[in-house]
Amino acid sequence: MNKIKAIIFDVGGVLALSKSPHIYKRGGFRDIGVHEYISRKLKISVDQWFDAIDTIYALAIEGKISESKLMNTIAKNTKTTTQKLKKIVIKAYRKNFKQNKQLFKQAFKLKKLGYKIAILSDQWHLSKESLMVNKRYKKFNLSVVSCDVGMRKPNPKIYKLTINKLKYKPVECIFIDNQKWNTEPAKKLGIKPILFKDNKQLFKNKTWRRLFK
Repeated sequence: MNKIKAIIFDVGGVLALSKSPHIYKRGGFRDIGVHEYISRKLKISVDQWFDAIDTIYALAIEGKISESKLMNTIAKNTKTTTQKLKKIVIKAYRKNFKQNKQLFKQAFKLKKLGYKIAILSDQWHLSKESLMVNKRYKKFNLSVVSCDVGMRKPNPKIYKLTINKLKYKPVECIFIDNQKWNTEPAKKLGIKPILFKDNKQLFKNKTWRRLFK
């Protein structure tokens, strides 16, 4: 059996926990609290906000549009300034997500034990700026974010990119994500997946517990 050498973590829903439920909208899952906050501050309905970001949101997550073009388009659609929009969106994410301090602590313990720890996350420009500026993220050996690399989960290429950068074989890596459709491509490549529900479930997981022995 190949020895595990690296643990790869998702951000939204794993290292950063949402304080509110999610819904499925065009382009993927979106946090209700974040978008309700934004629409309220812009004095428009949530549906108007979703219409304003529409397909451009998905393009931003995939890194297929620049931040300036993204902001200019959404600001125009919502009849506001880019400065005001950015301030509102960043505040919305920070108010509606909390850093998973327990999991960070465990991750850094694993790093001290000799494992590499990495991040593989789907983010658009503003969610990355909101959620991933915490100094804890700088302690990871590697960070692969969709808007930076031009692809997103569940595209197998982003998993391959991550393990290639880690310079390990797929079977030497564990991937932790809160969505099953994101863990399945990892499994097909030979990466050991763990579907995250909460800290209690993860910390009881046999594969996870074995890392500390």
